[in-house]
Amino acid sequence: MAQLWLFLVALSVVYLLPGPDMILLLQTGARQGKALALTTAIGLGIARACHVALAGMGLATLFKVAPWTFDVVRLGGAAYLLWLGVQCLRANMLPALEASHGAPPAHAWRAAFQRGLLTNLLNPKALLFCSVLMPQFINPQSGPVAAQFALLGVILVGVGFVFDCCYALAGARIGRWLARNRSAQRMQQWLFGSLLIGFALRLTFVQQA
Repeated sequence: MAQLWLFLVALSVVYLLPGPDMILLLQTGARQGKALALTTAIGLGIARACHVALAGMGLATLFKVAPWTFDVVRLGGAAYLLWLGVQCLRANMLPALEASHGAPPAHAWRAAFQRGLLTNLLNPKALLFCSVLMPQFINPQSGPVAAQFALLGVILVGVGFVFDCCYALAGARIGRWLARNRSAQRMQQWLFGSLLIGFALRLTFVQQA
């Protein structure tokens, strides 16, 4: 595990790249505030933990042996991102910020968590990412492989959660700025909605590696 720092660098580079997780967090923070955006980050973190566990069980190998399973998950994830993008375009501008003095209702917490969980869980590329990256930093000569895999998995989920929290807080700051700049709200809405739809289309046509 002497190359652990390289693993951290690799994760940081990946988490800095724009993707549906980042856009979802920025959009949630801007429209619904910090608390619900952080709840979405928790959902994303649990989804990543599931991907690590599934990678350890070899589910990524199933995608290669039976490509139709990859396509089922891929198309399901694309449909969900498309639905999120359309909902973003159709939503009222910053409704939660206009009534942010009260605590969000229970269904808002559940919805925020589910958006984070499903957005990442239905992305087969996230599972393949875990399956491809983590073995590169495992050395059988350095101890039990299972223990090394578990440690890398914890680091992957932990680093991802830190980045997600940063994006959630950044989104909340964007929301506060938008509350003072009403003319920019529609632009933000169309930008985030269009990006989510774009990621949906990209996932629809992507080919298994």
